[in-house]
Amino acid sequence: MNKQHVLQQIIETLKVDLDVATRAAQTAYETATHEENIAENKYDTLGLEASYLAAGQARRVEEIRHSLVLYQKLVLEPYDEQRGIQSGDLITLESAHGVQQHLFLGPDAAGLKVRHEHILITVITAKAPLGQNLIGKFDGDELEISVNGARQSFEITQIL
Repeated sequence: MNKQHVLQQIIETLKVDLDVATRAAQTAYETATHEENIAENKYDTLGLEASYLAAGQARRVEEIRHSLVLYQKLVLEPYDEQRGIQSGDLITLESAHGVQQHLFLGPDAAGLKVRHEHILITVITAKAPLGQNLIGKFDGDELEISVNGARQSFEITQIL
């Protein structure tokens, strides 16, 4: 795997998400401000509901725009065997059952998923419990996390 290519895929996915969210926000705004949606009485809430939707969509656009800027400015460094895992690293974990997970530890956009070389990679951040546990760990280290109340253990099998 090439983490520079993974970073580019994250940026491209965020650009597509931004475009979709921008169009959705514009549609919600147009609905909220359309003259047919002016309330005729106190029970007519279509315009109010549309304005709430428009505000939420606008916030989502700003969140994606912020994430995109962070990833566009992200400088990837090679994995440092002295410092352990840091932001910008591409990590492979293996569960006790042999199931692998591929993670990109990024500055934002947690939960975003991209495919690279037919491998699904999930973006996580250091704000999440798993991300916090990974910071400073090394290849071969084991870690335990609680997932839905159940303890799961993983081994770090690759860091790029």
